Amino acid sequence: MKIHEYQAKELFRQYGITVPEGYPAFSVAEAITAAKKLPGPIRVVKAQIHAGGRGLGGGVKVCKTLEEVEARANDIFGMQLVTHQTGPEGQEVRRLYIEGGADIARELYVSMLLDRETGSVVLMASTEGGMNIEDVAHNTPEKIHKVWIDPSVGLQDFQCRQAAFALGLTGKTVRKAGDFFKKLYKLYIEKDCSLAEINPLVITGDGDVIALDAKVNFDDNALYRHKDIVAFRDVDEEDPRELEAGKYDLNYVHLDGNVGCLVNGAGLAMATMDILKHYGAEPANFLDVGGGATAEKVTAAFRIILGDERVHAIFVNIFGGIMKCDTIAAGVIEAAKQVGIDRPLVVRLEGTNVELGRKMLADSGLPILTGLDMKDGAQKAVAAAKEYAASL
Repeated sequence: MKIHEYQAKELFRQYGITVPEGYPAFSVAEAITAAKKLPGPIRVVKAQIHAGGRGLGGGVKVCKTLEEVEARANDIFGMQLVTHQTGPEGQEVRRLYIEGGADIARELYVSMLLDRETGSVVLMASTEGGMNIEDVAHNTPEKIHKVWIDPSVGLQDFQCRQAAFALGLTGKTVRKAGDFFKKLYKLYIEKDCSLAEINPLVITGDGDVIALDAKVNFDDNALYRHKDIVAFRDVDEEDPRELEAGKYDLNYVHLDGNVGCLVNGAGLAMATMDILKHYGAEPANFLDVGGGATAEKVTAAFRIILGDERVHAIFVNIFGGIMKCDTIAAGVIEAAKQVGIDRPLVVRLEGTNVELGRKMLADSGLPILTGLDMKDGAQKAVAAAKEYAASL
């Protein structure tokens, strides 16, 4: 789960992490009111969306007067902000954050995230603050310093000093940076974060350490422990298809391809996407109906897939173990009756009750292409998608 910058900074304040004074705004009028609360003369108008690169996309503007705040708020509020993380369609700006200016002497980068290879949290620090960290990692990886934190003892003082020295900090700022890192780690652990990133982390002329930006993501599986975090959720920033899938306990991720996938099991779903790419198509989604799917869930899955106009064919790839093939067949038939399947459908069934499932589909009268195995099904789905696209 992702939250907005202003929400992340609210959490930072709770943990004693220094951030500039600022106020959220849900209209241009509120933005002006927020700006008047700040001492000025510098105020920053920031678009609030769940994506990075807002500044490069025109979503962050530094203002020197209240009149300029009003003009920039009018420009940004309601705009379709396009960044490298939103895709070409962009994201509508529905919230603003009005923040006071800061005395910036240096801009750095700091983040904490889980390193799955070591099973520990890693503190990443770089002198290249304000830049896209992916570009830094690609072009100058030596400028990213990493500190792995033993979960049994937590972040140690010597590790904080290592990170501070790697950032070129000296004097009292080393101690202040160490205090900052420890507070950030405490937040990361206590709130079950998956990412806590500050880009840029600012060193002021007085040597203070301030989080000028804040990006915090959370482990969805731990949200039941954090009702305060769930209250931050902004469904306007989430894919409506993924929200709908969540109502039926479907594991769904929207992608940009042309073949819709309906599969049981995460491993098989990944393999299905791979084999579609191998034969020249792109998957339109990851969709795992799970081992206990009902006909209702399968019908919902078809409705979600068919809601994507870029889908030119659907590939149902089921290995019946816990999930029985006749249940999937019943779901396919029910979906056809309720929502109407108007695009080519390829079904590959194998496993428990496979003969019954195949018979149900054959007797249904639906125009279904049968995949003899996974390879055959994928090839038929790719060919059907190309044929459908050519007919448009």
